[in-house]
Amino acid sequence: MTTTTPLAPDVLELDAAVTRVAARKAGWVREPIPRRLAFLRDARQRLLSHAEAWVRTCCGAKGIEPGTPVEGEEWLAGPMTTARHLRLMIEALEAGGAPAPTRLRTLPDGRIVADVFPHTLLDRAVYLGFSAEVWMRHGHPASQGAIYREKQAGRFGPGALCAVLGAGNVSSIPPLDVLHKLFVEDEVVVLKMNPVNAYLAPLFREMFEGLIDAGYLAIIEGGAAVGQALVDDPRVDSVHLTGSDRTHDAIVWGATAEEQERRKQAGTPRLLKRVSSELGCVTPVLVVPGPWTRRDLETQAMHVASMVANNASFNCNAAKVLVLARGWDRRDAFLERLDEAFLSLPPRVAYYPGAADRHREFVAQYPNARLLGMPGPGALPWTLLPRVPPDAGEYALTREAFCTVLAEVSLDVEDPEHFLDEAVTFVNSHVWGNLSACVLIDPATERRYREAFFRAIDDLHYGTIAVNGWGGVGYGLAVTPWGAFPGNPLENIRSGHGMVHNGFMFDHPLKAVVRVPFRPFPKPVWFANHRTLAELGRLATHFEANPSWAALPRLALTGVRG
Repeated sequence: MTTTTPLAPDVLELDAAVTRVAARKAGWVREPIPRRLAFLRDARQRLLSHAEAWVRTCCGAKGIEPGTPVEGEEWLAGPMTTARHLRLMIEALEAGGAPAPTRLRTLPDGRIVADVFPHTLLDRAVYLGFSAEVWMRHGHPASQGAIYREKQAGRFGPGALCAVLGAGNVSSIPPLDVLHKLFVEDEVVVLKMNPVNAYLAPLFREMFEGLIDAGYLAIIEGGAAVGQALVDDPRVDSVHLTGSDRTHDAIVWGATAEEQERRKQAGTPRLLKRVSSELGCVTPVLVVPGPWTRRDLETQAMHVASMVANNASFNCNAAKVLVLARGWDRRDAFLERLDEAFLSLPPRVAYYPGAADRHREFVAQYPNARLLGMPGPGALPWTLLPRVPPDAGEYALTREAFCTVLAEVSLDVEDPEHFLDEAVTFVNSHVWGNLSACVLIDPATERRYREAFFRAIDDLHYGTIAVNGWGGVGYGLAVTPWGAFPGNPLENIRSGHGMVHNGFMFDHPLKAVVRVPFRPFPKPVWFANHRTLAELGRLATHFEANPSWAALPRLALTGVRG
């Protein structure tokens, strides 16, 4: 008598999920817009009902004391961004998949730029001085909502099933990826939660109950073996993952470095499916020399420190390389203010696996590393690596730290025009990744060197360029596509392939440019010394789900007190 080994529960769950969702992929493509809108509106209402539990759960997992300002980060990076995305997707579908941009412009070489933010008077009132634009690929129109144009013409494809491997660091990434695949790319989804934040799976099942009950979505849990089995399942048509390039290569090219190299050389990936991905970046911050005042130095130093500190630096867009002009007469003063900014910020619990080891490796590479602040239990010190050489292959420029590390690189230039030219060439060629980049420039310098500045924005090969803001602004506004600059080959994937969170549903996006005032008021919500962030995050979540002029005064007053 032979006995068979019973299948593990997570494997049984995986098979049942794929079976159920695969059977519904042809039905999804024929779901009309009114029915799709009903799913989105239901999810938005359920989100508001579970937002408090969402934030409370994240704070517990990340060692954040409830009621402190840091709690606000979890509101903004979780329920608020998701609520805003749901609302904008509802508005996009109400417009037939093609919401009208604020304005379309044509560059001298024929490329089209769409101004997408601010889009309403309420946008202008809430986000003072913010703007966002989407640059289209050369030779392509600013067309939108391809799948909805096809449906309107009576053409329906066979449908597809996408395996989404969720991110473990930012809680809004899994639901936003799910929404993009369903409503922009017309694919049903099996979402596998990352083990780091699988605690959110029950909450996400509640939020997306309508889509799950209809068979268009399943949410499963498990480790790397379950993820590999999911992407290898023959019923899965495409894969989307957020994580590291190492995870991508293990899935696409093979389990070992030897197998990966052999397959890359032969051009024979082990996974022959459509793969889109968002894989991180050694994010640069270009500080353009200018006549900064003492207050400018203090504000922008806190700005840079906040780009490192947010989410304990476990962000794919966390600042990792600070690029300065050695001849800038404010350089030393700025670095002094930066030290002070870091020292003023309490340490954060390093909740993401492997952070302590990565931090130790970076400090071992740079014995002159400055450890700023006394970390508490489970925390890591803010760490500045001064005078990193701007050389090809340099350790800090070619490895994403994914911990509390910031490298400083000073280029041998003095004036803004040469700095812009040299800095863009440097980050494009020597700094790993092309997800997002930040440029800090004062208004007077930008006016004086307008042509050089435009040339720099044009030449930066990053999916999102934030001017006087953090790259997270592009992610959070949800009106611009989010992803790597197009063109990464599968064998050198860098920050990934494809774009998600495309609120205006553009068919041919190249990159996004978002702008924030150099001297912002009120204090931006991503500043780590924001005093009212917890209260503001809660208010902003409900506001973004259902914005109104009546709710604006309380929101504004809370923001001003930050």
